[in-house]
Amino acid sequence: MTTKIVIIDDHQLFREGVKRILDFERSFEVVAEGDDGSVALDLVEEHQPDVIIMDINMPKINGVEATRQLVDKYPDTRVIILSIHDDENYVTHALKSGAMGYLLKEMDADALIDAVKVVADGGSYLHPKVTHNLVKEYRRLASEESGSGYVQQVEIRRPLHLLTRRECEVLQMLADGKSNRGIGEALYISEKTVKNHVSNILQKMNVNDRTQAVVVAIKNGWVEVK
Repeated sequence: MTTKIVIIDDHQLFREGVKRILDFERSFEVVAEGDDGSVALDLVEEHQPDVIIMDINMPKINGVEATRQLVDKYPDTRVIILSIHDDENYVTHALKSGAMGYLLKEMDADALIDAVKVVADGGSYLHPKVTHNLVKEYRRLASEESGSGYVQQVEIRRPLHLLTRRECEVLQMLADGKSNRGIGEALYISEKTVKNHVSNILQKMNVNDRTQAVVVAIKNGWVEVK
């Protein structure tokens, strides 16, 4: 089946670059483009896309507000926000608006393609660096709630009852905010092998995406947060 995509970004060169990457995937079809959040509703109504890729900063209506409007009218809308900001406040606002993905514009082509596939299937996708920052913020808030002012150091116990040693290494690197490429370079394995490991980890941990895997791992003391 073909995944229909709408791209909304006010920078034409960047928009064309994203479209060129997506065109390499045979199952993708970019059905429309726009240069501001103000056209989002009309484009979605006309083309009924499966995924909308939306810039966060635009002159008239920004990506967060446009996403909120889309989700209000079309609750099943699947939006991926594109941003230069990895600050957790931006991410939180985007997710609260109803976005199902958040990518930094420093992403590589594989990350963009993976994100579209995951979100089109109903999952969520966060850029690895964003995941790492959110986990650090989660720990900070947890320490404030406990009243201790610091995060208690816990003994790290790798989940060898559940994952292989290599999968434990990959899980730790997911928590470190590494991309598939970064993990591959660190472990001297191919990106395809990394993707297979990540897929196995998600299945064994019974979670839908990398972010959920990292959060579960943190709660269980399976990884360190640096």
